[in-house]
Amino acid sequence: MNVLISGATGFLGGTLIPELEAGGHRVTRLTRSPKSADDLGWDPEAGTIDDLEGTDAVVHLAGESIAEGRWTPGKKRRILESRRKGTRLLSEAIAALSAPPSVMVSASAVGYYGDRGNELLTEESGPGSGFLAEVCRDWEAAAEPAREAGIRVVHPRVGIVLSTKGGALGATLPIFKLGLGGKVGSGRQYWSWVTLDDVVGAFVHALTNESVSGPVNVGSPNPLTNAEYTKVLGRVLNRPTIFPVPAPAARIVLGEVADELLLASQRMQPARLQETGYAFRHPDLEDALRHVLGR
Repeated sequence: MNVLISGATGFLGGTLIPELEAGGHRVTRLTRSPKSADDLGWDPEAGTIDDLEGTDAVVHLAGESIAEGRWTPGKKRRILESRRKGTRLLSEAIAALSAPPSVMVSASAVGYYGDRGNELLTEESGPGSGFLAEVCRDWEAAAEPAREAGIRVVHPRVGIVLSTKGGALGATLPIFKLGLGGKVGSGRQYWSWVTLDDVVGAFVHALTNESVSGPVNVGSPNPLTNAEYTKVLGRVLNRPTIFPVPAPAARIVLGEVADELLLASQRMQPARLQETGYAFRHPDLEDALRHVLGR
């Protein structure tokens, strides 16, 4: 297929593109700054986008970073508006094509569910409350023009991605390597973790499997509490994990980000992936961490 990808320079896009190309697909990047003949341009703020004719499939990853920096009012506005405007512009553009693509895989996140304690969350679970839940609801809704045009739309609700390049693991790894890590807050909150390999695998599965549509939980079938996660990470690194980070301290350092990304509990189950035959490469946390960390 000719696959159009927005947000291609992010750490997910940078890993997904080689996987698609290795599978024989041609990748076209949708970018604000086209640098080659294989790039197409767009500007969500201005509402402009190049002609996308000839696109067979779309992967939409673009949006203001959620994990980088404190959530000032301006930052929150950029997070929300970049997803609303970008997704709607792209979905309207492909819906208007004479030969629309067959599928649009438009990213979402586990934040859709808000803070839900021990509740087991499947794709049938309703949205939660909070800023990220609002963002994810609007993000998914903005793809409606593509759905109405008969395009198969998939929303991968991605959990906490284990990668040394960023996210919760990348940010805290130096502290844990020094033996100064520990649980965050009570440690009872569930973390729906997933390796980058399985995120890429899930996206490829969504692109190529016609039975996959709508929301898709992308997290290991074995989510763990933060305390359990911390214990396993310490064992893999052979370091103690006896220095907890109290919730008030996390809030002082990170503000609202702490409540929604580190302290919120989301026990997500990847029901739709499993129902449609996706086999996780790393369903067990210790195996996953040893793979990611080369241990």
